[in-house]
Amino acid sequence: MPTVVIDGLSALQGGGQVYLRSLFEHFKGQDDIRLIAILPFSVQDFLNCNPQIEIISPAFASRSIAHRLLWSKTVLPRLLRKCQADVLFCPGGFLSTKDTGHCKTAVTFQNMLPFSPEECRRFPLGYTRARLRLLRRIQAASFCRADLLIFISLYAKSVIDLTLGKRHGDAVVIPHGLNDHFRTPAPLSALVNQFGEYVLYVSILDPYKAQLEVVRAWHGVCYRRSTSEKLLLVGPMDTQYANRVRALIQELKLDDRVVLLGNIPYADLPAVYQHAKVNIFASSCENCPNILLEALAAGRPVLCSDYQPMPEFAGNAVRYFDPYNPEQLAEKLIDLLDDSALRTDLGLRARARSERFHWTDTADKTWNALAALARGN
Repeated sequence: MPTVVIDGLSALQGGGQVYLRSLFEHFKGQDDIRLIAILPFSVQDFLNCNPQIEIISPAFASRSIAHRLLWSKTVLPRLLRKCQADVLFCPGGFLSTKDTGHCKTAVTFQNMLPFSPEECRRFPLGYTRARLRLLRRIQAASFCRADLLIFISLYAKSVIDLTLGKRHGDAVVIPHGLNDHFRTPAPLSALVNQFGEYVLYVSILDPYKAQLEVVRAWHGVCYRRSTSEKLLLVGPMDTQYANRVRALIQELKLDDRVVLLGNIPYADLPAVYQHAKVNIFASSCENCPNILLEALAAGRPVLCSDYQPMPEFAGNAVRYFDPYNPEQLAEKLIDLLDDSALRTDLGLRARARSERFHWTDTADKTWNALAALARGN
């Protein structure tokens, strides 16, 4: 029986956890492979995710990044030999050890930002840029060395093919899926009801997410029409960029028209998407835009960044705009807010487009690709 070891120690939060959890939940014992998952000691909710998957949670490696790196260098190679692993799968974006013996390796390319110089320049000089340069070197080395590189968009594959050229291993494109609860009608919650009608943008506040431009666009909307709707910004706000967004809101006197909601529970997101008058997605740097997929599933109209890979995923189901052109976004917002028939049409298109993305398909393709690698197919 082929054995696949999954190094999930970097899955501490956010998209990394959603990716692994979804793959685990939809593992059906394909090809009789044995799965061993190495997970952070703190991520207890993974333990009951799927009894077919063996879980290892090393306390030492869970203490910090430094402890994790040391554990991966010294203990992980011994673990691979002890369990006679056929494949080491690193979904976090880089191979955690070079000492794999005869074990084959697979890695998923998740983070586009280090490979986008233009987007990196949106951050000020300092820690973030240095970290992105380091990540680029580490990931590039892993991509060139891996026996299998899993891309989550065609656009991502084109970027790496152009940037790195010939690589050692094979490649496959397997986009992320979408959890069905985003398609399930959600009742109007107290959280949603307090805002009345609103336009929604869900995303971490960061330069390449263009919240500054979205706020400027909203100022234009409020200036040009009688606007009772509010703009809701949902997502992590513990960034320097978030302070700039707050300052702009005050400067433009939008305190009563823009709501910085911060993080909300994952379970509450479907209702927030589904009861928005319009959903916005203004990011200019994505690999597989999970938030866009969630917004599509809500069946509400979506105004979407025209940067790739967004058109790859949304097709003709959304209206596109340049995320760094606030005037263009303001015009498209006004068109949608004042045209109920157009909103209905785009909402139906968005919902239909979302049906292309299911975690069952993503998981089946991922586990089958790893099983084929383990068997040498």
